[in-house]
Amino acid sequence: MFFLVFRRGRRLSIAVLAAAIAALISGLFVGRVAHAQPLRTTTFLYLRGADTLGTETLHVTDTSTVGVLAMRGQPRIEWTQMRRGETLTGVTLRVFGTGSAAGTAPMQTATITVTGDTATADIGAGGRSMSQKIPTKAGALPLVNASVLHEVLLGRMMKSKGLRSFDVLLTSGGQTMTATLAPRGDTLVIELAGIEAHAVWSADGAPSVVTTSQNIRVVRATGDVPPSASLGPKINYDAPADAPYTAEHVRIPSGRGYDLAATLTRPIRSAPVAVVVTISGSGQQERDEHLSIVPGYALFREIADTLGRRGVAVLRFDDRGAGESGGSETLMRATTADFADDVRSIVAWLRARPDIDGSRIALAGHSEGGIIAPMVAVTDRKLKAIALLAGTAYTGRRVLEYQIGEQVSAAPAASAAQRDSMFKQVPFMVDSMARANAWLRYFVGYDPSKTARAVKQPVLILQGETDRQVTPDQADALVAALKAGGNTSVVMKKFPATNHLFVPDASGAPSGYAALTDVHVRKEVLGALAEWAVATLK
Repeated sequence: MFFLVFRRGRRLSIAVLAAAIAALISGLFVGRVAHAQPLRTTTFLYLRGADTLGTETLHVTDTSTVGVLAMRGQPRIEWTQMRRGETLTGVTLRVFGTGSAAGTAPMQTATITVTGDTATADIGAGGRSMSQKIPTKAGALPLVNASVLHEVLLGRMMKSKGLRSFDVLLTSGGQTMTATLAPRGDTLVIELAGIEAHAVWSADGAPSVVTTSQNIRVVRATGDVPPSASLGPKINYDAPADAPYTAEHVRIPSGRGYDLAATLTRPIRSAPVAVVVTISGSGQQERDEHLSIVPGYALFREIADTLGRRGVAVLRFDDRGAGESGGSETLMRATTADFADDVRSIVAWLRARPDIDGSRIALAGHSEGGIIAPMVAVTDRKLKAIALLAGTAYTGRRVLEYQIGEQVSAAPAASAAQRDSMFKQVPFMVDSMARANAWLRYFVGYDPSKTARAVKQPVLILQGETDRQVTPDQADALVAALKAGGNTSVVMKKFPATNHLFVPDASGAPSGYAALTDVHVRKEVLGALAEWAVATLK
C-alpha cells in the first residue's frame, strides 16, 4: 500500500514523488510546444546499462497534460497537470493497484499546489481526506527528484528565463535545495545535490537524450508503449501443467546478511542432474528478466522451459534488491564484482543439494551477466562451463560511449552541427556519471577481455546480429580473447535480424522495443543453447 501523505520529517511516499514528477514535467513540456502542436503523445524509456527500468508517457493538449508513469516494481500513476496559459495551477494524481483493469477506481488521489512559501497536499484514500501544508522557500519549485525528465525540463524552463540557479522543493524529504545550470554547447547540465543530468534537446523543445551521474539514460521510444506493461498480476513462476520438470521456489542465503529468492526447475528423475544458473543484465531484475515495455517477454523462463524439457535443471533468481530478494540496502555501493559474489553463493548452495550433480554446473549470463559468468569461472575451476548471451568484450567506457552516441545519432530534428557538438560531450558525460556512481565507476574501467583470457572451461557465445546495445563484433573479440588464453573449447553462433533481447528485430534499436510484434526468444537461440548444454553437461 502506498500512502499519499507526509509522514515524520514531512516526507512524501515514493508514489507521490513519481507521480508529481510526471505531472510537473508535462506542464513544462506544454509551455514549450503546445501552441505549435496542440496534441502530442510522447513516451520516454528509462534505461540503465542495456536494460529498461520503465517508461514515462506525456499526452499534451492546449488546456492540460495527462500522463502515465510506469516504472518497474511500482503502481501505475495517472496524473493531470492543470494550467492557465503558461501558469501551472495544480497537479491531480491517481494511484492504481498493480494489475488493476481500466475503469477501476484509484486506491488514492492527491492534489498538490504551491503558493508563496507554502506547499499544500490535499489527499484522499479509502473514503477519507486530509490536507497538509509544507513550508518551503518563496519561489521554490516542487521537484520530484526520482524523475530525470522533471529535473531537466524544469532546468530548461529556468534557463529560458536567463537563470543560472533556482530553488526546488524536493518532494522526497521535503527539503528545499538549489539547482545550478551550466549550458555546454547543445547540452544543458543541471546539478543538484552533487548529481548531474546532461540533457540534449530536440527542435520541438522536448528532451532527446538525457544521461545522469546515476547511470540512468532517458530516450524517446518509437511505437506505442502499453501504459500498464509493467503492472500485471504477481508473476507465477510455477512449472506449466504439461512440464516434465518441477519448479521449487527457494531462498538462498548469501552469507552477507540477505537471501536471494529463486526458482529451481528440475527434471522429474531420481538421479542427480546437471544445472544451469541464469544471470541477468544490468539493473535489478526479477528471475525471468521480464521487460516492462515488452509484455510477454521472459528470456529466462523460456530458457528454463527449453532446458527442462531436455533434462537439464535451471536455477533463476531475483537479483539482489529485486523481486523477493533482499539486499536493497547494499545497492548504492554494489558493483559487478559484488553481484558475482551472489552467483558464487548460489553455486555453493546448489553443490550442497543431493539432487544436483555439483560437477555439472554451468552459468548462462545475459548482457552484464555475460561479464559476471567469466568472473566466477576464473575463480571456480570446478564450474563445468559458461554461456555468454550478448556479453561485452570492451571496457564499459567504450560500450557506454557507443550507446550514448547511438542515441545522439538518432536525435530527431538535430542538425549535423548539433550532433557534432553533442558527440564532443559524450566522454564528459561518461566521466561525470562514473564519478558519482560506484557501479558505473567499476563498469567503466573493467575490461572483460582480460578476464576472458583466463577462462579455461568450455564457452558458448550467442549474439544477435542487429544488437544495438552490445555490438556483434564484441562476440568475435571474446572468441579471440578466449583462444588467446589457450581455451580450445569455444563455440560462437550469431543470429540474423536478432536484437539484444534475442527476439526477431531487423533494426535492433532499443527505442523500437515497444513496437516489437514477436516477443519470444528465437527458437534457433534456445535450440543452440540446449544442444550445447546437453552435450557439455552430459
